[in-house]
Amino acid sequence: MAMISSKSLLQVPSPAYLSSAKYGQFLSVTATPTFSPKRTPLTLITTRSAKKPSRIIMGASASSFSADIGEVLSDVSIFTTAGQAVMFKDLWDQNEGIAVVALLRHFGCPCCWELASSLKESKEKFDSSGVKLIAIGVGTPNKARLLAERLPFPMDCLYADPERKAYDVLGLYYGLGRTFFNPASAKVFSRFDALRKAVKNYTIEATPDDRSGVLQQGGMFVFKGKQLLYARKDEGTGDHAPLDDIFEICCKVPVA
Repeated sequence: MAMISSKSLLQVPSPAYLSSAKYGQFLSVTATPTFSPKRTPLTLITTRSAKKPSRIIMGASASSFSADIGEVLSDVSIFTTAGQAVMFKDLWDQNEGIAVVALLRHFGCPCCWELASSLKESKEKFDSSGVKLIAIGVGTPNKARLLAERLPFPMDCLYADPERKAYDVLGLYYGLGRTFFNPASAKVFSRFDALRKAVKNYTIEATPDDRSGVLQQGGMFVFKGKQLLYARKDEGTGDHAPLDDIFEICCKVPVA
């Protein structure tokens, strides 16, 4: 069984590439992120569109999203584990389909192996409820395949975003402080048994070749078509949304 330490959990990068790491990129469709170490309570965020009446985004962060975030995200191109380019709009029914989009940190993050393991265990439940489960990680398709083969994890719902395009559009947190020093990261140690089980076949080779990618944080999003219903940005490494809460949200989505 692979042994992991608290240092390896966070994938500490070497000083050689920390000095050249790419720090936060946030596109105009997102609000400026607040880098407070305090957890923000569950909130209901109301947005308005000129074409549609007000709608509610249920989330655990104070960040707001443009009403057309689904439209913007739909044209983002990522990759299957086989290396084929695919756009977000082709991942689920863009009219009424319900999708849970889990953005992992990167394929070499042990905490993300734990999250991927939880997603795999919950996939049948989501599938039976008509919810498409999608997992995306930072790294190239060959890195994604390492996780998929060794965990294992179903390749048909795993995608690679080596340039972090989706992460930038969604304004997910990025940087040294978020990765290594955020208090929210301590929660992973309460799940150590699950983490140890998930990484029994772990390999550090799944870490992105572009080491700046290890400073990326993930998040969890729920869409109905292109409408964003739920948004949660991970505050720190291992700060994942509870899947039971995500499933409950999906069950409450009105049927057309």
